[in-house]
Amino acid sequence: MAVSWRSWTANEGAKHIVLWLSANTVLFWKTFTLYCYGPQYYYLYKMLGLGLCLSRASAAVLNLNCCLVLLPMCRAVLAILRGSQKVMSRKARRLLDKSKTFHVACGVAICLFSVVHVSAHLANVYSFSLLYSEEFPSLNIARHKGEVSWCVCFAVPGVTGVLLVFILFLMFTASSHGIRVCSYEIFWYTHNLFVVFYMVLLVHVAGGALKYQTNVEDHPPGCLGSNWTGGSDNVCRAEPHFQAHFPQTWLWVSGPLCLYCAERLYRYVRSCGRVTVESVVKHPCGVVEVRMLKSGFTARPGQYIVLNCPSVSSFECHPFTLTTCPTGTEATFGIHMRVLGDWTERFVELLLSEDSAETETLPVVQRRTYPKFYVDGPFGSSSEDVFNYEVSLCVAGGIGVTPFAGVLRALMGDWQHYKLRRLYFVWVCRELGSFYWFADLLCGLHQKLWQENRPDYLNIQLYLSKTEALQVCVGRQYQALSARLQVGRPRWPELLDDIGKSNKDKRVGVFCCGPKGISKALHQLCNSGRSCGTTFEYNKESFG
Repeated sequence: MAVSWRSWTANEGAKHIVLWLSANTVLFWKTFTLYCYGPQYYYLYKMLGLGLCLSRASAAVLNLNCCLVLLPMCRAVLAILRGSQKVMSRKARRLLDKSKTFHVACGVAICLFSVVHVSAHLANVYSFSLLYSEEFPSLNIARHKGEVSWCVCFAVPGVTGVLLVFILFLMFTASSHGIRVCSYEIFWYTHNLFVVFYMVLLVHVAGGALKYQTNVEDHPPGCLGSNWTGGSDNVCRAEPHFQAHFPQTWLWVSGPLCLYCAERLYRYVRSCGRVTVESVVKHPCGVVEVRMLKSGFTARPGQYIVLNCPSVSSFECHPFTLTTCPTGTEATFGIHMRVLGDWTERFVELLLSEDSAETETLPVVQRRTYPKFYVDGPFGSSSEDVFNYEVSLCVAGGIGVTPFAGVLRALMGDWQHYKLRRLYFVWVCRELGSFYWFADLLCGLHQKLWQENRPDYLNIQLYLSKTEALQVCVGRQYQALSARLQVGRPRWPELLDDIGKSNKDKRVGVFCCGPKGISKALHQLCNSGRSCGTTFEYNKESFG
């Protein structure tokens, strides 16, 4: 598959990747050469050698990434920036949509350079013990030559360093895809250890283990002693003085930490507003719809909220895409949640009565006293930009349809003020019952566009990947959907070629929320060149 440079650049944001990599490379190299050739580190480098340069260079990169890793998690700030379309261009908004990827990249960089940092310092500990400086005792960490290396590790930098590595190991291993899917609670709780991580980090850098020479002018490195009798201008005028570095890590992390804490406080205050549950609807295939009402709540199609239910877990929060947004005539908003995992199972148990049926072909409203929970948000996502293209392709897999439900519902109103002029909607499900989640919405929108003489505005394609599911018949009220229902999986190359031929020399926004296989296939196709000159800009919604 040929890769188009134009498409790859549009989808991957190459210049921003290069910028981040360049910043890390330049910072590493400048710090490495400073400690290798800087006169103030002459005696320290003479004792520790390459371990000094590697430990300090990796520490500089760690400072940078510990600073940057927090910024993508300021979701309220990102939502505000994303909503200011007059200030933020579409390219800038697409960059914000990669905030999670950037967060992961910074996290991986922290782990990798932590390995380099720890390895270099282990070599330094050995050198401090073996190459004890009798001439300059204040430069040493060891109390005498040959002191056992592990004794040196019990200093403040050693103890805090071990603790930092342990916390980082827990956070890294719990961030794997398998744990996030099977036990999101483990991921959530371990990731919140970042608070302890930053506190220990600030103590770690205050240890003052490495020292530099403060009087280089009076004592040039390698100068001759004052008792030298031969003629030379390179005679020491004073003994060297050594001093520990002033900690610089707090200069890197204090700004992002303060911003993150301020944002968390703002989100806490905002989420404390009372939430009223209007209705709970049980759909087929283990999906529950919750309609809510909250004073002053506004949102745009494609955004998501974060739920916290103290009756289930006091601290645990889960994101859900809005499938219904408040409008000028209707203040309620709603979500569809797939019952998967301990948290959703317990939450749904509290919402639904115990004697409710396991599966209903049509939604059944259950009314009862609902548990108290909090709604934080809304937050921005890539799906908001569906309306900012003339042509958009929305691809959903199973419950991944939720980001596009709000988009489709918005088209039930006045669609003419949107830039969007054609929408391709592709939905792939394993079970026929899944299509009932939004069957009424799809049929209603299809009928509305036909009445307005715009049948080509929306192109619906439904795919059923499990053939045995066809034993269930689609109801008569959904005949518009049955005509668009196909068995099997979409042929993505042919689909994109057809869209490209119908929209030559245009930029088509591709929005995907579904399993990794669908996402990967579309991503690769969007990066490949098309003979018709169409550029496909790939946007992925978080899923699983």
